[in-house]
Amino acid sequence: MEKKAYIEKLEADLKEWSSRIGELAAKAEQVKEEKKREYREQMEMLRAKQEAARKKLHELKKASGKAWEDLKTGVDRAWDELRLAVHKAGEQFKKEQEK
Repeated sequence: MEKKAYIEKLEADLKEWSSRIGELAAKAEQVKEEKKREYREQMEMLRAKQEAARKKLHELKKASGKAWEDLKTGVDRAWDELRLAVHKAGEQFKKEQEK
């Protein structure tokens, strides 16, 4: 994939996940008091992964040539971690709401 198209896709993903994390954070504040701490910790972890992904994207934007290709692997890994963490958090909230 071309660098420009790849970066645009990553930016769109990050925007979507940021929105989803915001939704999950709002839901975390509405859960029973005994679960709030657990969910707040989970939101902190999601935000940390989000920030790591944002930093990788910034590095990727500045890179060129071989460095761009080398960084792409790390960015893909950060994206996979964030995608999985957002999905797991969403599933956990869904299960909690079904109780």
